[in-house]
Amino acid sequence: MKKVLITGGTGFIGRHCLPLLLAQGYEVHATYANSYIKDYPEVAWHKVDLLDTKSTSKLVMDIQATYLLHFAWFTTYGEFWSSPENHHWMQASYSLIEQFVLNGGQRVVVAGSCAEYDWKYGICSEQLTPLVPATLYGSCKHGLQLMLNTLAKKNQISWAWGRIFYLYGPHENPSKFIPYVINTMLEGKPVTCKAGSKLTDYMYVEDVASAFVALLESDFQGPLNIASGTPVYLKDIVEKIAIELGDVNDVHYEEVSFSEDNPAMLIADNHYLKDIVGWEPHYDLDTGLKKTIKWKRENN
Repeated sequence: MKKVLITGGTGFIGRHCLPLLLAQGYEVHATYANSYIKDYPEVAWHKVDLLDTKSTSKLVMDIQATYLLHFAWFTTYGEFWSSPENHHWMQASYSLIEQFVLNGGQRVVVAGSCAEYDWKYGICSEQLTPLVPATLYGSCKHGLQLMLNTLAKKNQISWAWGRIFYLYGPHENPSKFIPYVINTMLEGKPVTCKAGSKLTDYMYVEDVASAFVALLESDFQGPLNIASGTPVYLKDIVEKIAIELGDVNDVHYEEVSFSEDNPAMLIADNHYLKDIVGWEPHYDLDTGLKKTIKWKRENN
């Protein structure tokens, strides 16, 4: 049986990977910080502080996994872009991967970010767009990717790096754009949409999870974009949510001045994911929003 260690197993993406990994026949070991998900008794849960390198080393040695799917990072909304915690997570992540390799690990897949790109280009291509992060978060993610590349070459292990763009779905932080719009409309309050003309790439979280599992299962090596490849304006997302909810409340659009830190367009070329890995999304935007709204109504 294939054995995988997934960090951030209770996180926004990680929790959606669990049933997919189990369905693929993996023996799944997942880390958590506070409480685990009881819906998956087949998963071996491990409470561990991944910033503690001694604990991480013991964990990896005890599990002896063949595959590593690494999501865990500092993601506190409103803080993660510039927090010094990014440095700690870059170092701890490298230590985790190094220990995994030393204990016989064979394939590593890590969650990267679109923040690694130079956003002024608007369209992000693995082959063409320069990697010039504008934030500490993006710089530390990219720094880890460079270190992983060197480590993998030295030890001849298989690796891939999935650069995540915008995502949404159940269990997302309520302060993020799509849950904010849904929650505000459900409360019967007016919605404020800043930068409605911003063109972005949103993908439903279950598709993001399935893309990572497909990447783990593939023999693709290197970085690639985890994205829908289908651009959408923020104002169109608001209108789709309003139609689904039958909302008649006001929506206030406030246009902002776009900049290199907040570009008018940030979309992904995802042909590596589709054409080489062979992955296709299961949900379009309408379906994903309907599922997200249904989950929110059931969990209010």
